[in-house]
Amino acid sequence: MTRRVCSRVLIDGIVLLPILWVTGMFWYDLPLPAAGRKIAAGLLFLTLGILWFPRNLKRRLVAAGVLLVVVAWWFTLAPDNGREWQPDVAKTARAEIHGDEVTLHHVRNFTYHHDAAPTEVWETRTVRLSKITGIDMAINYWGSPYMAHPVVSFQFSDGPPLCFSIETRKELGEEYSAIGGIYRQYELIYIVADERDAIRVRTNYRKGEDVYLYRLVISPENARARFMDYLNALNQLEKHPRWYHALTTNCTTSIRTQNESARRMSWDWRILVNGKADEMMYEKGAFKTAGLDFPELKSRSLINEAAREADAAPDFSARIRSRLPVPP
Repeated sequence: MTRRVCSRVLIDGIVLLPILWVTGMFWYDLPLPAAGRKIAAGLLFLTLGILWFPRNLKRRLVAAGVLLVVVAWWFTLAPDNGREWQPDVAKTARAEIHGDEVTLHHVRNFTYHHDAAPTEVWETRTVRLSKITGIDMAINYWGSPYMAHPVVSFQFSDGPPLCFSIETRKELGEEYSAIGGIYRQYELIYIVADERDAIRVRTNYRKGEDVYLYRLVISPENARARFMDYLNALNQLEKHPRWYHALTTNCTTSIRTQNESARRMSWDWRILVNGKADEMMYEKGAFKTAGLDFPELKSRSLINEAAREADAAPDFSARIRSRLPVPP
């Protein structure tokens, strides 16, 4: 009897998962006001539950048909670059590549304020591939030690660094939802920004965020190849928008998948639990360490204090690196 009950509970649990998934589609993605989506999702959940759980083959077939229709509708939802976007993601970057010279359009260089909206500046910058000397990586935490956001910073011998941040592109009035992120709520965007924007907004203006800056072990030649990976990815995204997905197409997995399969880092669970990504990269020998163990390297790589002291200084990038254990 106990075995039969356990089997039934297991089977009904497995059956419930697609019902919950499809209900979430309505809850998050149905093109109705929030109240309408919630009512529709509730009605769908009740309908599918009533049809599915009685031991009746015809009713189960009807429920399966409803599931398939809803899933088919969901796959027709297409990402779009033409929505009403929040100011910080209002423009998509675009790169023009002419041999060694690269011109980047819509480089974000906002000035942030504590008591007012940011001063919006979008720039056009021209850089040379031959002047790329290396890559630094900032890891940004805002709460849980298990979740973080990477910002990749390319270093140039003749100019300031350029940051790449892969993010959700939120519409006006939209807030991020971790559960909504597994549905079709947000488009993906590659932000190209000055460090005084991408780093300083996290260290100096947002509350409760910590940023750790690491220097990567990489040759200039490989750094240039990685730069081209970013350029190709953002140009593709500018022409063909994509959905963000919290598990498969996020700020960390996108860095890995933009590389050709032969050059990708081997899979590791810490790519998803990306608050541990810096530990993973340390273990794989990706960071310059100055001979320090990981806890000491991480402790000395926190740049919040240096960033607040540098604030709007023109040499912000040099000053946030002045106390790192690995010199430029």
